Parts: sequence; structure tokens; C-alpha cells
Amino acid sequence: MLLSPSFTALQDKIEEATQRLRPHVLETPLRRARGLGRAVGSPVWLKCEHLQHTGSFKLRGATNKLLTLDSNVRTRGVVTASSGNHGMAVAHACQRLQVPATVFVPQGVTAIKAAAIRDLGANLKTHGTDCAETEAHAREFALTQGLPFVSPYNDIDVISGQGSVAGELVRQTRPLDVIYVAVGGGGLVAGIGAGLKRAWPDTEIVGCSPTNSAAMLDSLAAGELLEVDSLPTWSDGTAGGLEAQTITFPLCAEVMTRTIKVSEDAILDGVRWLRRELSTVVEGAAGVAVAAMLEDSDRRESDRIGVIVCGGNASTELRSALGSDL
Repeated sequence: MLLSPSFTALQDKIEEATQRLRPHVLETPLRRARGLGRAVGSPVWLKCEHLQHTGSFKLRGATNKLLTLDSNVRTRGVVTASSGNHGMAVAHACQRLQVPATVFVPQGVTAIKAAAIRDLGANLKTHGTDCAETEAHAREFALTQGLPFVSPYNDIDVISGQGSVAGELVRQTRPLDVIYVAVGGGGLVAGIGAGLKRAWPDTEIVGCSPTNSAAMLDSLAAGELLEVDSLPTWSDGTAGGLEAQTITFPLCAEVMTRTIKVSEDAILDGVRWLRRELSTVVEGAAGVAVAAMLEDSDRRESDRIGVIVCGGNASTELRSALGSDL
């Protein structure tokens, strides 16, 4: 496949970010999931981003963005918007770099994530009921204050930071045939996909979302960005709408081989599988990727499979729903 110059430039940025981030993030382990492997008849590996500082991959993109800002610019502070994990990541990175942080979250953000953002020293503000609404308000606030806005996904430096997951995978194992990635705004799948197109060009990237909130997947199917209503979902980390003109839309179209949407019951089952494999409760977005793998009718038994366990900050409500499985 002939790649566009901008796509090649992104790949270069991912390689730079991978080196830049090594002192600041954990190289998370890649673990064999033998129970899931028996269930699907193929070897399965779990990339354990739930073990990252702050409990999700989001630290990579947030830290990379801050490190690429001019030091004189970032010392005044930054603004972001988040459903939780990105806000925690920005707050953590800002605390380490001694940068003031203002984090906007939508109403309904999980109490665990809101408390963590405050505990990391950020100024937490609530606005709106949907991530896209919250992001628009936060961008306007940043503009009026003359401060940089750190997008959860709609930023080349954030995407490049998320792509450092790909660099670690390449160091940790030989090529995987297919990788399942939960998709919200698309920053993680765009970064991983772009990073692997250079090292493992034949690897299939499968984008996975809850049926109740699949703005990116529905937009890709329509060939244009859509305003999609988001219903309640256990995958709060991927829920909500998209910013207009987000750069992740064409990137996702370029890197994803196919997409899969899963039900809320399937997400809970995915979380249960990961509870058995990892002896811990992860968040719903990680369960989305496992659920999609289990339902994928195009999966081949000969495939070497990777699943990105994107976060481990499970809400109290999710833990309650799992009940006796805990």
C-alpha cells in the first residue's frame, strides 16, 4: 500500500515519541492468555496497559504532548477535556513536570476517576453531558485563557504518544496476525495502527466499540463524521461523540482492517474473561476488545492474536454489576 506523506510523517513521530517517553512511562508487559487461547483455538496475548501509571494507555499521549510543548508555554498551564482516563493522565504528567492543569469532565464521570484527577492536583471542572460537548467548551476556555489545549485524541502529538504501544509490541514478540483495539476518539487505534504499518505491515487492526456508543465506527461506515447519540455503556472510556474535523477519522479509515460492535452483555463477559486471566478487574473498554475478539467470525484459527487491555480504572458500578465474579 502506498502511504501518504502525512502518514509517513506520523510514523516518524511515533518512533520519536517512543524514545522520548521511555523515561516517563512503563513498558507494560505482554502476557499470554491461555484461557482465552483455548476458547478461540488460537494463541492470544494481552498488552497490559491497565498496569501503566494512572491505569491506562492515555499517559503516553498526554506526556508526549506536554514534552513537545515549548517549556515557556507549558509553564503557564494547560487545559484538557476527558471522560476520566485522559484527565488523569494529563494531571499526572503535569504534576511530574510542575505544570498547572485544568481538566473538564462531563456530568456522570465515574467517581473513581474524578477523585483521582483531583488527587493528582488538577483543577477539575464539570461541563456538559457528552464528551464532544465537554471538549468544545474546554477548547473555548483554553482559547480565552491563552493556554494550550491537550486533546484526548485530536492531536498528532497525542496520537504519536499512543503509538508507542506499537514500538513496545515489536520489541516484545514476533509479528501478530491480528490486534483488537477499543475505539472511542480513535487516538489509540490510529497510533498503534500507524506504528505497526511500518514494522508489521500484514497485521490486521480491528477497531472495537460498544453498540451503544460507536461514533467513530458509525462515521467510518457512513464515510463522513456523524453526530451520533450515545447510550449508556459499561465502556465509559470510549463513550461519547467526536470533534468536528478530527484528524483521527482519516487515520482510522487508513489503519483499520475491519470493525466490530459489541453488546453491553458481551462487554461484561469480556471483563469477566480478563478477571480470570489477569486476576484483577479492568474497565469496560478493555472488555470491549475481548468481546470483539470472541465474536469475530473472520478470525482464523492459525492467527496469533493480540488484545490491547487499554485501562484498569473500573467504576464502582461495573464492579457491582460483576457481582459474585469478584
